Amino acid sequence: MKHFLDINKTEPGDLRGILDEAKRIKSARAGRSKGTLDAETPLKDHIVALIFEKPSTRTRVSFDVGVRQMGGQTLVLSGSEIQLGHGESVGDTAQVLSRYVDLIMIRTFEEASLFELAHHATVPVINGLTNRSHPCQIMADILTFEEHRGPITGKKVVWTGDGNNVCASFLHAAGQLGFNVTVSGPEPLDPEQVFIDEARAKGAQVEIERDVFKAVEGADLIVADTWVSMHDPVSTRERRHNQLRPYQVNDALMEAAGKDALVMHCLPAHREEELTSSVMDGPQSVIFDEAENRLHAQKAIMRWCLK
Repeated sequence: MKHFLDINKTEPGDLRGILDEAKRIKSARAGRSKGTLDAETPLKDHIVALIFEKPSTRTRVSFDVGVRQMGGQTLVLSGSEIQLGHGESVGDTAQVLSRYVDLIMIRTFEEASLFELAHHATVPVINGLTNRSHPCQIMADILTFEEHRGPITGKKVVWTGDGNNVCASFLHAAGQLGFNVTVSGPEPLDPEQVFIDEARAKGAQVEIERDVFKAVEGADLIVADTWVSMHDPVSTRERRHNQLRPYQVNDALMEAAGKDALVMHCLPAHREEELTSSVMDGPQSVIFDEAENRLHAQKAIMRWCLK
């Protein structure tokens, strides 16, 4: 049984196969209305449970639409609707859901909940996000980069700001797919050392550069993310802004990077904070292509899980 739990837990050949499949799926839908079924309906007669302990826009809509376009049906559950880890153990919930559905996607807080769910489930489990990683997002990001610039192998990705769960999955992908990452942010918000060490052990060049203008020299891709997570307390907002303001992606930074560097942000974005509107809506931004590609990448992931 194939779970999609993290990029570093999926073989590089399988990752490449998923990306190739996502490109094929996207191409095959060209010209179709959003509501029409795919030419192939591999999820026909399948039910997919979508569990959201954390709320979402892109993850919820892209998975729901993706399942429907492939002929399946969804069962969307919020944390308040099931007793995951509260009134019932995660393991017991996994066993029960496995009797009802064919695939489970979960967007949760603790990584341990994801792993326990997968350990006890008898159907595939997909990581829709945890506090430590966001693999579906990075598969969409790589798909987007390769649409615009070709293979990501050997390229330079610059992560700006908080070394969070999305940054962690970029480091996972760097080790698996052979590209390099420069992280530029304040030291207290560096990514976990274990993620850096693993990527380096697999041959990726990972650098920490505090000077963001120096970091973006020769960049093929610059990635920003929100300064304050949706679940961070209000008391952290001013402190985070003071820490991260020097790492804003703006016109001056893009000029230092050069005209060939692409810009991504996994959204939701706070305009004029982590990046300016002039950059977000500018010619080097592929942010909305990136958002669309969540749909195609996740469809390929689901197909891989169920093959």
